[in-house]
Amino acid sequence: MSTTLARPRSDRMIAGVCSAIGRRFGIRPSVVRVIFLISMLLPGPQILIYLAGWLLIPQEY
Repeated sequence: MSTTLARPRSDRMIAGVCSAIGRRFGIRPSVVRVIFLISMLLPGPQILIYLAGWLLIPQEY
């Protein structure tokens, strides 16, 4: 099942945003990272959304 949305202290590449989203929705973090990288090829505010996630998603204790 799903857990709360929190950036983990381990299994993170930059800030743990993709890892947090993957854990929350039961998807492997590497899949979320690949989806994010593919989305970077499309026009849009992907970097801003990632930065907002970094600021708004709490860190795991």
